[in-house]
Amino acid sequence: MAASDPETAQQQLDEIEALSSIYGEDWCVVDEDEKIYCIKISDCLEQPKWTLCLQVVLPPGYPSAEPPIYQLNASWLRGQDYMELANSLEEIYIQNLGESILYLWVEKIREVLIEKAQSSDPEPDNKKTSEEVDEDNEDDFLLDYQPVQEDSVKMLNFITSESQEDEELPSIHHGNPITDRRSTFQAHLAPVVTLQQVKRVLEKLYENKKIASATHNIYAYRIYCEDKQTFLQDCEDDGETAAGGRLLHLMQILNVHNVLVVVSRWYGGILLGPDRFKHINNCARTILVEYNYVHSVEESSKQVGKSKKIKKDKKRMEH
Repeated sequence: MAASDPETAQQQLDEIEALSSIYGEDWCVVDEDEKIYCIKISDCLEQPKWTLCLQVVLPPGYPSAEPPIYQLNASWLRGQDYMELANSLEEIYIQNLGESILYLWVEKIREVLIEKAQSSDPEPDNKKTSEEVDEDNEDDFLLDYQPVQEDSVKMLNFITSESQEDEELPSIHHGNPITDRRSTFQAHLAPVVTLQQVKRVLEKLYENKKIASATHNIYAYRIYCEDKQTFLQDCEDDGETAAGGRLLHLMQILNVHNVLVVVSRWYGGILLGPDRFKHINNCARTILVEYNYVHSVEESSKQVGKSKKIKKDKKRMEH
């Protein structure tokens, strides 16, 4: 991160100290060096119904020349609710250009949560299956995708021809889960060569109650089109900003093709900051290695060792 001027740096420091003092345990330092912080905000102090975590990154030019980069995290925050709250925060920034605004943001969010608590809005669905995962139950995540009738299947609007409708469902594999601070991540993989297969695999995964209840189901796929010698590829964040793009980028770097990778995340109530992207990519890479789409680190180093030995032997023969 670029260095900020001394006056701006002091303003940031003063604001952080003030917020830490005001909000106590609800204020959290995610990464001091990168200036990443989060704060848990609720509608009231006792038995809150509505809560939200605001994560902010303070760029070098904040507050004098740049706005904070922010992320709003709550399982219930979607669509219109998200847009309205984001617009409110941006209005506050514009009305207070050059000033410290985090306190104003936090209190605006709290105001929205209090309004929700006092209105007739139904309470957020904070079922344990989607928001909080017991570490003792990690074995529950070793899934065997049995259909669950009561869960609605999420559909993707792929354009597919009638001839593809009867394509066979590819085999689906599930990786070992990773649990960190009560959030659990698990990757799922299937070989795919058409968009119809991608659609069918996703439908099948969403039939599983555990997967359907995940906070995010991030996915990416790459299909090599032999005739055009190009890749058909796409990704989905499912509410976890930029996660799908990062997953697809990993698959591009690893040069894998004809495969779909889905990473489910069950949010446990504690913000992980950038660590969540590390876990998503680690889950994906591990399952790609396990099913031989890429070499493991050990195998790669063996290959490098072999190629070096061949080069050495070649040189000896030339001499």
